[in-house]
Amino acid sequence: MAVVVAERDPRHLRGIVDMGSNGIRFSISTLQPPTERIMPTLYQHRAGISLYDAQYSQTGERIPIDDTTISAVITSFKKFRRTCQDFSVPEENITVLATEATRTAVNSEEFRSRIKKAVGWDVTILPKEEEGRVGAMGVASSLPEISGLVMDLGGGSTQLSWLVKKSDSEDVEMPKSGAVSMPYGAAAMSRRLEEAEQKGTVKDLREEIRAAVEKAYESLRIPADLESAAKKAGGFTLYLSGGGFRGWGYVLMSQHRVSPYPIPVINGFKVGRKEFLSTDQVKAAAAASLSRDEDELFRISDRRAAQVPAVALLVNVLAEALPLVNEVRFCQGGVREGYLFSSLASHVKAELPLVVATRPVAMQKDPSPLVDLLEAAVPSGTTQGALDDYKSVFTRELLEAFANLIQYHSSHSKDLQATAALRSTTSGILAGVHGVLHESRALIALMLCARWGSNIPPSDEMFKRSLEQLVESPWTLWSINYLGAVAALVASVYPAGITEANKGRLQLNASWDRDEKARTVLLLKAKISADVDEEVFGIEAHGVERVGKKKRWIGGREGIGHRVSVDVSSVSQ
Repeated sequence: MAVVVAERDPRHLRGIVDMGSNGIRFSISTLQPPTERIMPTLYQHRAGISLYDAQYSQTGERIPIDDTTISAVITSFKKFRRTCQDFSVPEENITVLATEATRTAVNSEEFRSRIKKAVGWDVTILPKEEEGRVGAMGVASSLPEISGLVMDLGGGSTQLSWLVKKSDSEDVEMPKSGAVSMPYGAAAMSRRLEEAEQKGTVKDLREEIRAAVEKAYESLRIPADLESAAKKAGGFTLYLSGGGFRGWGYVLMSQHRVSPYPIPVINGFKVGRKEFLSTDQVKAAAAASLSRDEDELFRISDRRAAQVPAVALLVNVLAEALPLVNEVRFCQGGVREGYLFSSLASHVKAELPLVVATRPVAMQKDPSPLVDLLEAAVPSGTTQGALDDYKSVFTRELLEAFANLIQYHSSHSKDLQATAALRSTTSGILAGVHGVLHESRALIALMLCARWGSNIPPSDEMFKRSLEQLVESPWTLWSINYLGAVAALVASVYPAGITEANKGRLQLNASWDRDEKARTVLLLKAKISADVDEEVFGIEAHGVERVGKKKRWIGGREGIGHRVSVDVSSVSQ
């Protein structure tokens, strides 16, 4: 996402080098207020240099990192140094972080010394526990709320921890030790599995990993309240990060019930226990991709596809060694994101990414009056446990993000408004925002599309249907259309936003009523001031009533929806 600021302040720029086992990631981010919570990325590049592979001979013997590999690393570092200079990143704001492959290299000291001599940067090696802690903070940065177990699968090692971060809290809770590190990274597991298959000792390898995972879990001392919450939810949520797990997630995405899956980013992707453990199907898909019997899977390189059998072994062992896992969330956050997130002030960590991302493009600084109107357009009272539980779905924070974007596409031509709004969370203004759930991306996109009348071209119909299939309840789909129509009504009265001078133009109040046939009706009372033309407003209000027509219900006349009546009166009445 583009950072909307008057001028970029170099003091807030951060250059990060994440030197992992399977590749080296270079990035420049800005922590400039007010968008520092989402850590906008200004530049990123990955050098596909495997420091893990470079340390093994063809016979499997451990060897030093060779000169050719070191030269390739230094070349990529020099390129990034030039890039940092072009972006005016202060030298003191550039950090090089190294993990397992560098930490355990035979010639680690020489390797780091040559980097220092070439570019002048020290290489900070993260100890095992610190690597786990930083990785866990990367996961914490990836979603608005976290509560469960965390695993980070790198190339050389994997870390297990637990994490709790409430959406309205500044605190991020995790074990004091950070995490337990185990030598079962994707690349390391691939090598171990290949050796075990040759020797016929796969069962022994499986038992070794299971025992290590069980021991790691016991050492974490999971808080009683976290275990209790997991028991009530039917199992833990398992949050996964790291390239090996992301590869697994992309294969699962390709096999999702919603096909083609409409959201390309892995961060925030969710699957249930059954889908996560479909190892045979995942291995078959990866094998087909490798053999080119099928098209190459999206975001799955040959290297990642080749590692799938090893990851499948780890996934199966996790199912045996860990307590019941109910659902799995995939996270993009890793060492880079964790390092940046750790540097943020506590109150910034507590901010919600979706709200932070939309504030810079809002028509007005304070969205509260708009959000108040949207909330007033739905009947008050609790809906907990009801089939139409709109209160738990359309939270104030979600409505604030929606309100911030109500007028964003007004500059587009009428032909583009609805379709640009529909794509806003996947290839538009919010596509690159870090920390957003897939469910939230679908809700905001569909609400904005409805706000602009849902007039999309045939080429976008399948995409819209795919987004709708990610919404769990048909009642929620109906409410999306209703709130979109209400937003269009509000925007017609306040085309430049609500100010102190005009905030009395419109008042809304919603309640449940009965029509002459004793059928339930959502009654929306709208009071308008004298400077609002009642006839013109009535035409706009009719658009809200149309959502209540049975032919517009979800599933048609026999489907899901509410009848809607809009009662328009003058404020003075």
